[in-house]
Amino acid sequence: MKQRTLWSAALVVGLTLTAGCGSASGPGSVNGGSGDKLVVWDWKSGDAKAAGYVEKAKADFAKKHPGVNVEFVAQPFDQYYTLLGAAIQAGKGPDVVLFNGGGQIRDRAGALAPLDTYVADDRQRLAGWDAFTKDGKTYAAPVTLQGHPVYYNKELYQKAGLDPDSPPRTWDDFVRNCGVITQKTGAKCLAQGNKEGFGIQFFLSATGSAVLTPQEYDDWIAGKRDWSSANVKRVFELWKQTADSGLNTDGANSTAMFNDAFALFNSGKAANVIGLMSDVGHWKDFAEFLTPEKLGVMRAPVVNPAAKPSLPFDGGIGYAVAKWTKDPKLAADLVRSLTSADALKAFYADGGAIASDATIDVSSGGPAVKAIVAEVKSGKPALHVALSSKTLDLMGRLSQQLLSGSATVDDAVAQLAASDKTG
Repeated sequence: MKQRTLWSAALVVGLTLTAGCGSASGPGSVNGGSGDKLVVWDWKSGDAKAAGYVEKAKADFAKKHPGVNVEFVAQPFDQYYTLLGAAIQAGKGPDVVLFNGGGQIRDRAGALAPLDTYVADDRQRLAGWDAFTKDGKTYAAPVTLQGHPVYYNKELYQKAGLDPDSPPRTWDDFVRNCGVITQKTGAKCLAQGNKEGFGIQFFLSATGSAVLTPQEYDDWIAGKRDWSSANVKRVFELWKQTADSGLNTDGANSTAMFNDAFALFNSGKAANVIGLMSDVGHWKDFAEFLTPEKLGVMRAPVVNPAAKPSLPFDGGIGYAVAKWTKDPKLAADLVRSLTSADALKAFYADGGAIASDATIDVSSGGPAVKAIVAEVKSGKPALHVALSSKTLDLMGRLSQQLLSGSATVDDAVAQLAASDKTG
């Protein structure tokens, strides 16, 4: 999700003015691609773990279009959507663009070309399409599935005298166990990083199915969100409780989720973390530190007996085609290569991505990834992905205030309700 190497502002500007907005028309051009060159913007291709994936995708595309050059420009994630917004405002830029599923792509659908006629043959093989659709049209093809499992450190549970193979099933038991773990080992309950405001997104989606009734959950995803509901408020009350009761690692609002919060979990300073199922902060990263046998995955502890906990997941990241590209079909063919079976297999093998291609064998990945994939069939879309980017930004700011005690739950949900209503 996060590009790990941040480039200097000068270099970013240079890329924006040259290759980043480049095309086949010549050096420094800011037009879209032509018949002999396509430009791709993303935040993944500069990551060493994605190198094999990119090479497989390029090789697949070269077989179909041997005379076309493909240029990848890896932008820094923390500036990505700002840079993309400038390109959209100018009406020119890269031909193919990487997006997170949900609000980020839906808010920018007007700048993208619908892909439905180009990707029809991939519909059955790939999963996660809904996160990249708006008003019945598909604007990107899913590369990964992304969700928010609750990971736990089995070794810490065992040191505290708890059964590492029987994680808590209710929130009260979860908090009780956390108290025992802290007393016996000194580790905190939850590794938390909310400096960017991302922590609340993970928390809402990971715990929501354990609080909302199935009908409330489905209504939320469908856009019929009742922010005044006692159960919706309960999610934010639990978020506040993690701070008020000392469940979080220290300084949550000054700790970056990527990758400082995950480092706290890896180092044994917290027994649990709400992480990702794909990309970074996920099973493969954690298993490198804990070993696969010490890494557990649990369902969200039940808060409301009427709730039915499930794995929250959607299409994670996907490639789209800019509407200004000179040859939409050519660009769509590149998108198809970026979601080809061989490319996605490499992304899983090298980076641990849970690919959108459900035919990929994950049996060698260890207990945690097996547990995650087993939950996909009964999983539901993540709650935060249904919200607009504007509302998510507001929720991030309010979540920091809730942790610091400078806002009340009632005030926070009222503001979120107003934002959600205006889109």
